[in-house]
Amino acid sequence: MSIMSNTKRALAIAAASATLFSMAACGSSNAAGSKSDSSSAASSGKIEVVASINQWGSVAKDLGGSNVEVTNIMTKTNVEAHDYEPTSQDVAKFGTAKVAVVNGADYDPWATKAAQSTKATLVTAAETAGIKEGDNPHVWFSAKVRSNTADAITAAYQKADPSHKDDYAKFNKDWHAKEDQLESKIKDTSSKTENLPYAATESVAWYLADDLKMTDATPKGYAQASANESEPTPADIKDFQDTLKVGSIKMLVFNSQEANSTTDQITGAAKDANVPIVELTEQMPKQYTNLLDWMSALVDQFAAAVK
Repeated sequence: MSIMSNTKRALAIAAASATLFSMAACGSSNAAGSKSDSSSAASSGKIEVVASINQWGSVAKDLGGSNVEVTNIMTKTNVEAHDYEPTSQDVAKFGTAKVAVVNGADYDPWATKAAQSTKATLVTAAETAGIKEGDNPHVWFSAKVRSNTADAITAAYQKADPSHKDDYAKFNKDWHAKEDQLESKIKDTSSKTENLPYAATESVAWYLADDLKMTDATPKGYAQASANESEPTPADIKDFQDTLKVGSIKMLVFNSQEANSTTDQITGAAKDANVPIVELTEQMPKQYTNLLDWMSALVDQFAAAVK
């Protein structure tokens, strides 16, 4: 399932810690390369920013404009942050940043660990809304978290570069205007989706569905297996398929980034029952360079899937 096992998570944190220790103890060519990049950013007068995932990196870029240089560690949909094992180059990038933006809620613990060991101002998206380890970590789908994180990033920029404080305030105002447009679209769409029972192959877009006032009707056995990081039983899968067949579920949300034989059975049952499927990915697809544009497109998909 999408949430990384405790073993993989521990290995990723250990890898980041080991790399940081190695760099601190004796230095490395990777660290030197990052220092060169940092010197370039510094000579241009820009704030060096590192984001663990590209969706938060896009927000960081929008809020800083030409005053910032943003590096995203994860940029592809074929690897999840849960399963990502950082390289020494990745860790070195955090070491030279003035601002680090991570997701939190145990989604990217390797990035949090790397950032906490540096002098960078750390912005943790989940923490801006009180979302903690054990909660649903896919917080970029939440309007509240997006808004709070944007404000936290702006505050970090103003602290790092007070001479451009007014610039960052303007960038923040412009960003919020776009977020307000997105939230208006969500509100308008919720007039069609409110109380609509949906199910999901995993709870990636739960926050967006909640903002759309939809009702999560994923069968309990399957949902609990997913939440507990275990595989659903054959009985859980059959229950899901049967629930789709009887028509009580009006929409299926499918994370194609986590397609497997189990999800093939679920989506197959949805197609047989003519249940609309909203297909999405966990990471921001390459055709989008902006988190808000991606979210807006997803809202359109949800709206189009309502019968």
